[in-house]
Amino acid sequence: MQRKDSSDTLLSVLAVACDAAAIFGGFLLATWLRFDSGLLSVAIPPPPGLYHLYSLGGIAATVVMLLVFRGHALFVRPQTGSFVDKIPRLIRATGVGTFCAAVMAFAVQNEADFARLVIGISFFTITLLVLLERYILFRIEWNLARHCRTKSHVLILGADHVALHVTRTLKAEPMLRSQVVGFLRTHLEPSHLEIPRELILGTLDDLKTCIRENRIHEIILTDSSISHDRIVQILLLCEQSLVRFKMVPDLFRIMTTSMDVQSLNDIPLLCISPWPLDGFWNRQVKRIEDILGGLVGLLLSLPVLAVAAILIKRSSPGPVFYRQERCGEGGRSFILYKLRTMPVDAEDATGPVWTVENDGRRTPVGQVLREYNLDELPQFWNVLKGDMSLVGPRPERPHFVEQFKEAIGNYMSRHVSKPGITGWAQVNGLRGNTDLRERIKYDLYYLENWSLSFDFKILLRTLVSRKNAY
Repeated sequence: MQRKDSSDTLLSVLAVACDAAAIFGGFLLATWLRFDSGLLSVAIPPPPGLYHLYSLGGIAATVVMLLVFRGHALFVRPQTGSFVDKIPRLIRATGVGTFCAAVMAFAVQNEADFARLVIGISFFTITLLVLLERYILFRIEWNLARHCRTKSHVLILGADHVALHVTRTLKAEPMLRSQVVGFLRTHLEPSHLEIPRELILGTLDDLKTCIRENRIHEIILTDSSISHDRIVQILLLCEQSLVRFKMVPDLFRIMTTSMDVQSLNDIPLLCISPWPLDGFWNRQVKRIEDILGGLVGLLLSLPVLAVAAILIKRSSPGPVFYRQERCGEGGRSFILYKLRTMPVDAEDATGPVWTVENDGRRTPVGQVLREYNLDELPQFWNVLKGDMSLVGPRPERPHFVEQFKEAIGNYMSRHVSKPGITGWAQVNGLRGNTDLRERIKYDLYYLENWSLSFDFKILLRTLVSRKNAY
């Protein structure tokens, strides 16, 4: 594993160097825009030694902002997720760093006169350059990870749906440079049907041999039902073999609700956290976000809606807009608006059914609208009305809600807030006729971890995600 650790260190050092260059360059670019570009009027001629003074200020600002970036864990390697996922944290860190640099500049105002406009412009120039160099660095790191030959060998203890979920997650994250070499059954029953038989390397009794023969670097225990004594034995064997040990907690199987660790004197207590959107102020902030975003979205979508309306009317008889009853916050019903993508009588013979891939009921125009999520544009009106939010769990029809709430215990928890035009499940490809339990996990994760930056990340990913859009 030494090679992998060394590459992570080199990538972290490279990130620090590139960030430093982008921050310093952004500060000097802001200085040039303010004084020499001619784009901004200058009432007083720039002082002599301008760039010498601002270069010193840029160096100080770079040091401060690098410390802020470190505090936001921007140099930790490996980093998982897409580049879009990292944009909100990068912007937030740049904003905090610019504020700290501004405070420092005003603190030395008597010794050095820094223009406030330069500091304001520098936020935008630094953000732009940091995003650019971070994207280039991300692509380099991504390609290196994909073609990396020295991958960490992972052995999974368990052969159930949790083990399969962990495997898929590791495979989808090349940045981790991990390779699942196989599974060990923890019980005598057959393994999960979707796990190839050749990857079942034996049972827990074969653990020591398996570690030695497959040069295992990391073990992940997904079956927490095995005894405490057996877990201790596995831990001791991992320590003796210099193998990292990780374990999926038992709570992962029964709930996803966020938990706080509290203390009753010396007794640790796990407590279920309240939903972030239970808070009054969080709800007001999200409503302001919805109103502003809904207005902008509706205005920008008007030309697209006009063209789509003409194409829909020409492609098949019937109205342009499709009205459908959906379940919203608290299980209350509302009317959802969409651009019509199917004939008016599409469900007359079948009743309510989910749309599936290559659904023959769609019109040619409807196929294009669904592929690019354009059929959802009228829902900006639902957002302005207050029935929906920009981001949230997708609303379902009452017919399906009645079925799902009986079959899935925590299904109704996704109705604690307003449904959204897009959501965390949707940008991860869980839409339409996909695994409902997985969708609920993603919906509840969003509700438990809501923040403005999380909403911003989902909106950005919505613009570039077309996975399972049908």
